[in-house]
Amino acid sequence: MLWFWVLLVLAVILLIVLLSFSIKVVTQYEQGVLLRFGRLEGVLKPGVHLIIPFVDVMTRVSLRIVTLPIESQGIITRDNVSVGVSAVAYYRVMDSVKSVVEIENVQAAIEQIAQTTLRKVVGQHALDETLSNTEVLNVNVREILDAQTLGWGVEVTLVELKDILLPESMKRSMAKQAEAEREKRAKIINAEGEQLAAAKLGDAADTMMKHPIALQLRNLQTLVEIGVDKNTIVVFPAPLMSTISELGTFLARETRNAAVSPADTD
Repeated sequence: MLWFWVLLVLAVILLIVLLSFSIKVVTQYEQGVLLRFGRLEGVLKPGVHLIIPFVDVMTRVSLRIVTLPIESQGIITRDNVSVGVSAVAYYRVMDSVKSVVEIENVQAAIEQIAQTTLRKVVGQHALDETLSNTEVLNVNVREILDAQTLGWGVEVTLVELKDILLPESMKRSMAKQAEAEREKRAKIINAEGEQLAAAKLGDAADTMMKHPIALQLRNLQTLVEIGVDKNTIVVFPAPLMSTISELGTFLARETRNAAVSPADTD
């Protein structure tokens, strides 16, 4: 009787073990690739499935987008500048059967090919192009990766350059270049301002030549502005040539009057 209970307990334990190996649950974001005696049997959709223990082998494949960081690596650009470039890639499995049958480890393979592709693409561009045209580099890397990974049932959805590390000497040189560029722009803007000011002053001088009274009004306005400061002594430049001309006219008129006056007396 004791042996019967022992055998019954062993049978229950064996049944539980077989059920644990037989019942497989595939989640909503996964697919199961089923191999029977080493041959492809099919794809298991999300849900509960029964397989034959020790005969069937199921491999779960995630269909979600995977984030793959590409570590910083030293790359020499086309103009022989050594930079450290890191990036991040996003990919997802489109064909679960190919991702299991065609390649051993999808993530490791994509990581390695992404590093070599990034080194190749960046090496074909100069430093200035790498810093300013990152969007073009991202597209080039993604297209090359897509061409390689489509045979594995994987689609690379996005590649982004994350960081570009420059040598300290290059940073100092770029800082000097940026400072010189700003100084050049400041000088150009200052020269353009002087040119516009000179043109406006020339227009004002032409206007005053046509209307001499405008100069006198401007002199009076300047006196009013100076008077606001309540200065005790004001040194104000007068138009010398016009003053001399007016003085000569006055003397000539007085001379003519003096010459005419004796004749009138007689």
